[in-house]
This record gives sequence, C-alpha cells and structure tokens, in this order.
Amino acid sequence: MSNELKLAIGPHKLSLGYSPRMGSDELYPPVGAGCLRFQDELSQYMTYDVGGECPVDDVFAQRLMLKGCEPLPRCRCHPKSPANYVKPTRVPDSLWATPPDTSIIWDPYTCKRYQCLIDRKNMPGYFDCKDCFDLQGREKTRWLFDNGGLDYGIDQILGMKPYGTVRIGLDIGGETGTFAATMRERNITIITSSMNLDGPFNSFIASRGLIPIHVSVSQRLPFFENTMDIVHSMHVLSNWIPDAMLEFTLYDIYRVLRPGGLFWLDHFFCLGSQLNQTYVPMLERTGFKKLRWNAGMKLDRGINKNEWYFSALLEKPRI
Repeated sequence: MSNELKLAIGPHKLSLGYSPRMGSDELYPPVGAGCLRFQDELSQYMTYDVGGECPVDDVFAQRLMLKGCEPLPRCRCHPKSPANYVKPTRVPDSLWATPPDTSIIWDPYTCKRYQCLIDRKNMPGYFDCKDCFDLQGREKTRWLFDNGGLDYGIDQILGMKPYGTVRIGLDIGGETGTFAATMRERNITIITSSMNLDGPFNSFIASRGLIPIHVSVSQRLPFFENTMDIVHSMHVLSNWIPDAMLEFTLYDIYRVLRPGGLFWLDHFFCLGSQLNQTYVPMLERTGFKKLRWNAGMKLDRGINKNEWYFSALLEKPRI
C-alpha cells in the first residue's frame, strides 16, 4: 500500500482529541469496502504528483467504482482543465442546448466532440443511450405523452399529487438528464445519477444547468431518510442486477422517499418467467403501494424470447 493511499484512507487523529459526539478520537475517510480487494489498482489510482495535475484516468477510476470501490479515496492533485473553456449557457436556454466541445476533457472517450455523440443514433452497434445526446430529437418529447400503457407522462404522474407537493427527487441512471430538465421546467429539482460509460454524461448534465452525481447503482443513496418526493428510474433497474442487490436498492429507495412519495419504475426489463416469480413478490415485500402497473411484451427480438417490460408508479405508504 503506497504512502499516499495510507494517508488518504487514514485513520486521522482529531486535532482536539476525543469527540463525545463521534465516540472516537479518530476520523476515517469513507472508502468503499471493495477498494481493499483491489489494492494494486487502488495504489495505481493514488499514484500522482501531489499538488500537480491528476492523470486522466477516468475509465480506470470508474472501473474501480463498478467493482465496488466506491466511494474512491480523495486525491491531492488537480484534474485537467479544458483548454479554451467558455462560460456555460444561461438557464433556461441551457436545458436544451448542446454545450461547446471545449467545455470538457475528451481524453477518456471514443468520441472527441459532441456531434460525434449525437451521430451515434445513426451508427450500427450498441451504445449506452444511443440517441440521448441529441436534444433536438426524441429527447425533446420524452415523458410528455401518456399512452395509458408502459409510457407514463410526467404531467399525468404529477397530477396524482396535490399541486406543488412534488418538489425534489432523484433520477437513477438518468442518462443525459432529460428527465431532470423536463421536471425543471415544472419547477421541480431532480438530481441525476449517471456513469460516464464512454461518454461525458455527468459533464453534459451539468452543462444543462442540472445536478449530476457520479455514483453507481450499487452505492447507498446519499440522502437522508424520508426526504425525497419522487424517485424515477428508466431501464437501469432491470434484471441484469443480481436479485439480492436489487432488493437492497429497492429498500434504499423506500428509505429516502417521504411518506406519500412516488417511485416511478419506468420500463423495467425482465423475462416473462421472472415477472411474477421474482419481481412482483420483491416489490410487494418492499412495501410500496401500487398506483399504476402496466406490463407488455418486448417484441423487437421476437415473441419466442419471452422478454417483457413493466412500468409501475408506486407510493410509499403513510403509516
């Protein structure tokens, strides 16, 4: 373990000695337990010139996070700054404006400009949210219409609560922040969690005048209990997550929602055999009340695949 890593993870003696409030005379910086399983990689992450420029190791750092090394230790170096940085666009214009290419560092990503990310929608192959950087395309109308099935509309969801009582919330895995932007236009503040999977998702969200948090789906939500009016998640919470981890996540969402708060589970993907055997009982165990529930087959790969989506609007009960 390198000296810088030892210094970063502590413990550190409190300057004023024992604190009755903490019950200790030492302070431990929070570091994910998974970090200790990858000490060589963690030492590499903590290798830099103190006070100098940090290595551009975003991809490496994010892989550590996805392995469970989250949160990462703090570093004593300066992140590389974009050359020719320009001031951000003012709100509300920023909500639907593509930022200048000079606003971020492109080193970690395959694309080196925003137009490349926008053009991904026309390229073959898989990309994380293939068209979500195109703010003048499908993003502009997402969640504006309610088809009575899997697609819920924001105004219809908000209309189920007294006006003005949905004020703050979280979008888990919110891609480029369009859900938060649409809610912002309704004077609702949404924090968007996102990972930078070969794209500057967090930087893009921030450029829109919205609040990103760079945390994985396995991280405990960094909010106090009974505080959020609404939590939304589209696609990210799906059957790729191990059942036990997903159940902990659902309970964590329940924890941060206030009584009467809404959990909008948007297009959860699973197999038909999992729907009633695994996920319906799991949601019932968590304790949410169903306000809306819609399920439908995903047919793009054929009916024999037995692939399904379900959308649900759930409420944390008032006890």
